[in-house]
Amino acid sequence: MARYLLDTNHISPLVTLTHPLREKILLKMGMGDTFIIPLPALSEFLFGIRLLPRVKQNLTEWERLKGLFDYYYLNLNLAEQSAELRVALRKKGWQLEIVDSFIAVLTLKYDLTLLTTDRDFEAISGLKSENWMV
Repeated sequence: MARYLLDTNHISPLVTLTHPLREKILLKMGMGDTFIIPLPALSEFLFGIRLLPRVKQNLTEWERLKGLFDYYYLNLNLAEQSAELRVALRKKGWQLEIVDSFIAVLTLKYDLTLLTTDRDFEAISGLKSENWMV
């Protein structure tokens, strides 16, 4: 059984009933794979879907789905690791946004595969990622 952490760009399609990514994730869940949402990405997602014209449908569908996922949050140690990661990457000429650094340290800590379209994660040694949007 595989364990995945979802970046915001892989969470957002979940509220669109006909989106192929939604179908794939729900199918994989049915096969026993685990999908985890980091709370910083959840916040980005909830902000984003509230800005769309179909906010009511988005929130209704999210209410139906949210119990299917596990959630990871940050603690003091992970926040410190996030800052260290950003500094290390900046020294190499690579900018990493705060939310992405939180997602990265969670992915590494729990040895997960990150589902993302974001290429910024490629600069992080040891981080496994896949793009299911291609």
